Amino acid sequence: MHDAIYLVQNDGQLIEMIAQAYDSEALLQEHLASYPHLLAGQQINEAAPRRWLLVAREVGIPWEEGGGNQLSLDHLFLDQDAIPTLVEVKRSTDTRIRREVIGQMLEYAANAVAYWPIESLRARFVETCTLKRCDADQTLADFLDTTADDADAIEGFWQQAKQNLNAGRLRLLFVADEIPPQLHRIVEFLNTQMTDTEVLAIEIKQFVGAGLQTLVPRLLGQTAQAQQRKSAAVGKRQRWDEGTFFAALGERTGPTEVRIARQLLMWAQAQMPDVWWGLGKRDGSFVPGYTHRGKWYQLIGVWTNGYIELQFQYMKSRGALNDQQRQELLQRWRQIPGISLTDDSIERRPSIPLSVLANEDAWDKFSRALEWALTQIAAKDADETAT
Repeated sequence: MHDAIYLVQNDGQLIEMIAQAYDSEALLQEHLASYPHLLAGQQINEAAPRRWLLVAREVGIPWEEGGGNQLSLDHLFLDQDAIPTLVEVKRSTDTRIRREVIGQMLEYAANAVAYWPIESLRARFVETCTLKRCDADQTLADFLDTTADDADAIEGFWQQAKQNLNAGRLRLLFVADEIPPQLHRIVEFLNTQMTDTEVLAIEIKQFVGAGLQTLVPRLLGQTAQAQQRKSAAVGKRQRWDEGTFFAALGERTGPTEVRIARQLLMWAQAQMPDVWWGLGKRDGSFVPGYTHRGKWYQLIGVWTNGYIELQFQYMKSRGALNDQQRQELLQRWRQIPGISLTDDSIERRPSIPLSVLANEDAWDKFSRALEWALTQIAAKDADETAT
């Protein structure tokens, strides 16, 4: 007995369409890249259907710090909550789909969380858009239902993607024309047991007949228990404040991180008093701001996951510090034990644990470096005014 669906024509006659395997795995991959809706976003979350932004195909993943890309993922998408969605495609005729693909995907996820800098993913997205002859910011703006000049929304999206990666908040999707029972059982088990990572399978059957082709996606592996628990994590954006921030930080870290974050906030209220509180759905943040001669500058951000983001990229894009000054700031922070930063950090937004500032000497070096940066900004603006 074969799988079939029936297409009703205008005259009431039926066309029988028979399930047929794809001619090649590459064909199914191309369909996903062109029509991401095949990933069954509404079946994944009926209350808030998932939408997909293709970051890239054939995405490299290193398996050590600073190493080359030894692994290659079929597709990387981000959904509207900036959750990285790793997609691996196999045909049902490939024997690896029964068990081997599970280990492969888990290896991808583990190394992605450890070694994927969000800057490299953002660069791949730009490459993807360039190949499609479209503008990356406009493509993302359309996806977010905003405008290309809404820098806060665009930067906030990539920041959220970074935080999701840091927290291991991912979605792993196994895609095939037919999902074998062995894979279905393993996916269902993993999805029930894993808290922050969603593990699902999507069967996209191809039906052909009378010169026509139809693709029918079906979600597998989502139990009612797992769906209820994980859907609750997709909440509305909230404006964080001091109370909610420190409550969340205390739940996720310890008293040392809370003490240092409070110390940073007190320092900021004296030195960079224009504090901006984040809008993350799950991760809270505050960003000390320094307004000088009508310009707003930011140097760091503090997050409820227990990390400080060193915002060199923003220092450059907003004209706070030039290359030489950012390099000097980098060297000052490198003097602190526990802080390891590469030379190209002055182009990025690396993160360091709050706990590295636990002792008084580390705190003094860190805060004095920030104060030095503020004097450079003030001196620059004074020079511009004089000329």
